[in-house]
Amino acid sequence: LLTRRHFLFGALGIGAVAAVGGGAAVVLDQMQSSSSDDLAVLQVPESAVTTSDACTEVPASERMALASSFELPYGSLVWANDDSIAACLLPTEQSNPIVQVGLLALGSGTCTTVLKQAVGMDEGFEIYDVRATSSGLVWTEADILDGTWRIYTATSDGSSIGEPALADEGEADWQTPTIAAVGDRAFWQVLPRADGEKASESSTLKRATMGTSDVEVVYTSKGRMATPPYGLSDSVVITPRTDTSSIHYQLTRINADTGAVLDTMALPTSMRPLEAGYGQTGFLFSFDAIYNYGDGIANLGTYAPAVAVTDGSYSDVPWFRFNRTPTAAPAWCGPYLMVKSTLYVCGIDLNTNESFHFDVESGADDYGEYLATTGTHGNIVTFTNIDDNPVNGEQRKCCIVKVWTPLA
Repeated sequence: LLTRRHFLFGALGIGAVAAVGGGAAVVLDQMQSSSSDDLAVLQVPESAVTTSDACTEVPASERMALASSFELPYGSLVWANDDSIAACLLPTEQSNPIVQVGLLALGSGTCTTVLKQAVGMDEGFEIYDVRATSSGLVWTEADILDGTWRIYTATSDGSSIGEPALADEGEADWQTPTIAAVGDRAFWQVLPRADGEKASESSTLKRATMGTSDVEVVYTSKGRMATPPYGLSDSVVITPRTDTSSIHYQLTRINADTGAVLDTMALPTSMRPLEAGYGQTGFLFSFDAIYNYGDGIANLGTYAPAVAVTDGSYSDVPWFRFNRTPTAAPAWCGPYLMVKSTLYVCGIDLNTNESFHFDVESGADDYGEYLATTGTHGNIVTFTNIDDNPVNGEQRKCCIVKVWTPLA
């Protein structure tokens, strides 16, 4: 049996895999990288990389202000790719349903439960994952006992949702999709299960308008994509494999409305990023492994161009590496690159080589403060689950969500 913690933090990792169902899909543009093996890949010498060890640590209070702080039920998970709304998975006190979906208003702190149970609860489905914007939300429902999944979308006004629309469903040879929400568009990746009969087949990025079932295939990748889709305000970042004889992963930014490719950057052979994103200077990516090749981008950590890249010239600019184990996708808040280490959410000023970190609350879970935001925004959202039993104080057991804003 799955514990509540196992379900909330990754039931898919212990068997919830699935296959694409029979729903209709319109092929928007099956874009694929060039089939030529003469592929330009990122080349960065070690001399062009500055690490976080070279940064001067400054107090977070000199760079960011705590705009607001809210309490949610203990065990909640939060995702933000919108200036006004964050999506939440809220645990219940019962076994069925295990979680509900809430929309958190980042201004007032009001969290409204908009989905009290899975649409398919009577068939054995539970809500597994969710993302939202001010226009709508996309969520995954999974039946981990038989390895099936469904993708739903709905419109939203921030406090309620419209009628759920079934966008996709699948079974055992295909991995349960990862999702992203951008404006009024829902995105999800369908990857073949690594050890399944379809392992050699292509992966797809799909999209639908919130509240509809008008599914489109936006991008097709040779084999499995490397990272989850990363939502920005106007686009989504994926990491497909290139159509070459050697294995290369290509960071790819796609316009959310038109499906056009806006920017690409191919990594050296067999380098597989853990996360990929985009910010004020261009592509962001992280490695949770160390390579014995690759020069300046061979080490564990989170990488970002130190200056804005123009015309795709990623090999011609200096780079920055936050040399801590990455545990969340990076983001941008005002002038700061925001990253997550093992315990802390940290900010980096690439112009001054200064860094800061937010303190972790007493009684926090072992992941510390977590970065909920993706994309580039005027504020940043973090959260931590706290179970604190001070000797001479009141017990505190809740999820604390914080909204931070840069100081002028």
